[in-house]
Amino acid sequence: MPDLHELEHTMPVAPLKLVALPSAENLAHRINDYLVSFRKSVNNKVKNDPAFHGYIENSYLTAFDCPRFGSGEGKAIFHESIRGKDLFILTDVCNHSITYNVYGYTNHMSPDDHYQDLKRVIAACNGKAHRINVIMPFLYEGRQHKRNGRESLDCAFALEELSAMGVSNLITFDAHDPRVQNATPLTGFDNFTPPYQFIRALLAAEEDLIVDKEHLVVISPDEGALDRAIYFATVLGVDTGMFYKRRDYSIMVDGKNPIVAHEFLGDKIEDKDVIIIDDMISSGESMLDTAKQLKEMHARRVFICCTFGLFTNGLKAFDEAYEKCYFDKVITTNLTYLPPEIARKPYFVEADMSKFTASIIDFMNHDVSLANTLATTEKIQGILEAYNMRMPFN
Repeated sequence: MPDLHELEHTMPVAPLKLVALPSAENLAHRINDYLVSFRKSVNNKVKNDPAFHGYIENSYLTAFDCPRFGSGEGKAIFHESIRGKDLFILTDVCNHSITYNVYGYTNHMSPDDHYQDLKRVIAACNGKAHRINVIMPFLYEGRQHKRNGRESLDCAFALEELSAMGVSNLITFDAHDPRVQNATPLTGFDNFTPPYQFIRALLAAEEDLIVDKEHLVVISPDEGALDRAIYFATVLGVDTGMFYKRRDYSIMVDGKNPIVAHEFLGDKIEDKDVIIIDDMISSGESMLDTAKQLKEMHARRVFICCTFGLFTNGLKAFDEAYEKCYFDKVITTNLTYLPPEIARKPYFVEADMSKFTASIIDFMNHDVSLANTLATTEKIQGILEAYNMRMPFN
């Protein structure tokens, strides 16, 4: 639960409303449940004041639809007034499970389709909302954030477009390169990372971890994830290392240069538990190759922690790698769509982000510093202390 002391002495910006696009309905319902619980726990004596109208509700979800015509064209329709509301629009641009009909054919929604629906919802607000905030866990086109040669700048252009449409704040998680926010310097851009949820989920799944330099090491699978690994290792008080991806820049396969080999930079990891941390699992080929090499270097156990489990090539490769003991656990958040069958996999552990996201929304609605929702280092050290003493942690 967030620090309620701050909320009990501040007024909300405007009545809170959560707009859950179909791509993020499951996560939104869990966030809504936490928001309802938070608001009912606030000891505020002026709840009946007009300034707190709509403060305590049984649900903050807004009734709306994004129907499609037979041609594939669409629109957004609100079924209730959103005038003067502080809107938080939640979308998952990577949810490929949602379909619609185009001339009798079934089409799976792409990130472009989800982004277009987001713009439709913003347009349907018609300038009547008090403030529009967008929660986009996986940043749309976040991997196309910089230009090399004659390329498009998709992510920067999308941020400019959302800003021009009246979006005040964009909340995302583990952006591939958060410097893309420089494209819209006057629009709020908050990028959160889930190391606390990772270590919490891992400690809950494994009862015999020893978190010290002699028994645990944090590995970055490439140079891009090194900052995450260094922070995680520093907080845990363990060593870190990284793999360097040697690519063949003479050819292009599926929009990227293929990896020729992974070169390890770091100390010996023999008989140590290893945590690999990165922002996403796409096909998983690179991550599984890293895990395989670590086991060949006689790592004791390998735990993969990634914010977004996209699994673009399915789970077959992970099933086979698990059977060969290349890794022991895969920990991903529920910020993006996960195939239903993954919940039945013996190696899967979910890091739930709904409570944390609800806290972010609650504090933003009060215009209170988001530092109150973080304090990640202290929280991690707190659950480590409880784990070492084998006490239950909240």
